[in-house]
Amino acid sequence: MRPRTRRRRWMIALGVAVTLVVVLGTLWRSAIKRNRSVPDEPFRIAGNLYYVGATGVTSFLLTGPEGDVLIDGGYPETAPLIVASIAKLGFDITDVKVLLNTHAHSDHAGGLRALQEASGAELWVSEGDADVMAAGGAGDRALGPLRFFGYLSGGLRFPAPRIDHTFKDGATIRLGPIALTAHVTAGHTRGCTSWSFPVRDGDRELLAVDICSLTLFPFVSLVQPEAYPGIRSDFEHSFSELRSLPADIFLASHADMFDMNRKRAGRARAKDPVDPFVDRAGYLRYIDRSEARFRAVLAKQQGHSQ
Repeated sequence: MRPRTRRRRWMIALGVAVTLVVVLGTLWRSAIKRNRSVPDEPFRIAGNLYYVGATGVTSFLLTGPEGDVLIDGGYPETAPLIVASIAKLGFDITDVKVLLNTHAHSDHAGGLRALQEASGAELWVSEGDADVMAAGGAGDRALGPLRFFGYLSGGLRFPAPRIDHTFKDGATIRLGPIALTAHVTAGHTRGCTSWSFPVRDGDRELLAVDICSLTLFPFVSLVQPEAYPGIRSDFEHSFSELRSLPADIFLASHADMFDMNRKRAGRARAKDPVDPFVDRAGYLRYIDRSEARFRAVLAKQQGHSQ
């Protein structure tokens, strides 16, 4: 093939690739605008644990005598909805003293800076996600090729909050009688953190576990070269770690992961409104399904690499 012909074909292929990136980026941005930050009704889950998130993207409030803890801030435009939900329940955003996060993606970290400014709370971020958080979502290699479409659309970037503290796996964050344990269940991001904490409801003490995410993004490599060094072993550790937790109340960073709407609707028919959320079986099923998908992708990639 002549050099000129080869160059022409290369330029055509490059043009097609750029066009594809633009189209996918536009579709990504449109999908995000349609689906994010839809208001939802706040409600009490159990004891001092409340739901204050938007529809689909979760935020949880733990109230206590020395101040409150808020887990996750939704998208940038979700922050006012969270503040309004907290007020609707009879609480005040200025009583939030600790902000926590499951992972440094725009749908969970996007509103943190605004919430930090509204509350004056201190933000704790895992060491594995701190760099991406400080960069407002840039540099997340766990997204694989999707990060290029996300950056093009602007859908993955968010206002970078002030990081007050970082923590390692197994750390316990305390605020008066409230105590939350950080379980770094990485893979979805390098510092993806699931939170476990006891909730007293009447005469019952229940362990709530808020799972970060076990989603493996499309086209992410689990074989050499890995999307980031250790992503495969991170996922494998996450499945094992989460199974080891004696979870009673199953929570997650997205409502559909733990079937929140069905459980909320079931409260009216339950003997105790907390009962629908006590769901260890559903918790284990979610982990099993996630691992099965991971194993299928891994087997396919290993087959292609041989």
